[in-house]
Amino acid sequence: MLDASKPLMFPEKELLKLEILPVILLLGIVLRIFLSELSPKPKKYPGHNRYRRTAYNDASGNSVLATLFDPGNFGEFLTYSCLENLGEQHKMLVNVYLPKADGTTTEIDLIMVSATGIYVFESKDYSGWIFGDENNRYWKQTFRGGRHYQFYNPIWQNKKHIGVLKQHLGLGDEVFLSYIVFGEDCVLKKMLVRSADVKVMNRNELMDEIMEDMARRPEIFTSLEIEQIHNELSRYARVDDATKQAHIDAMKWRNL
Repeated sequence: MLDASKPLMFPEKELLKLEILPVILLLGIVLRIFLSELSPKPKKYPGHNRYRRTAYNDASGNSVLATLFDPGNFGEFLTYSCLENLGEQHKMLVNVYLPKADGTTTEIDLIMVSATGIYVFESKDYSGWIFGDENNRYWKQTFRGGRHYQFYNPIWQNKKHIGVLKQHLGLGDEVFLSYIVFGEDCVLKKMLVRSADVKVMNRNELMDEIMEDMARRPEIFTSLEIEQIHNELSRYARVDDATKQAHIDAMKWRNL
């Protein structure tokens, strides 16, 4: 029987084990944490969940990374996700490469086929102050400190897109509306637009503008016609890399 009045004595080896045990346990915990950090985890990116909630991937074929880390794709994605709120009766297409008479293609950022017409969108993901006039060939982007750059008039750019669409579909001017959509990172400082079928805006104004246009326009397409137009244009969406590269090469050649 143990004598409670005497201190409990351990052999030297047992005492050493008791001293080492906490160290071993601590090392085990540290090792487990280290290994867990090395194990692969699903990465989260800004906008990842929003991307998954839209049909943009199916429409464009762009991956999450190609969308969220490419300014042009990301701007198109944001515009697409806004327009999705209008409902499934409005059929949308992204990055449509329509053939032209000279054998090259024209790339249209986004098209929405609706009962009230065909809405054609040119997306611009710019920052700074934007100055533009519908009648001027070039617009200006300016920054603090005096830096400024010129870029081709996006109204003219979209007008060319619509011209190819008209020829391809055999439809008249009254069917089409042109939307130039800038991101929220820029200020449309001075903008002169005279045509009733052309709108220039920041993306946060898009829904109000398009709902107003749809409300004032008569219905000109049936649901069957909407489906037929969408199916025809779908042939030129989600194209292969060779078609995209040929388009880029043709653009470079024209700019020489």
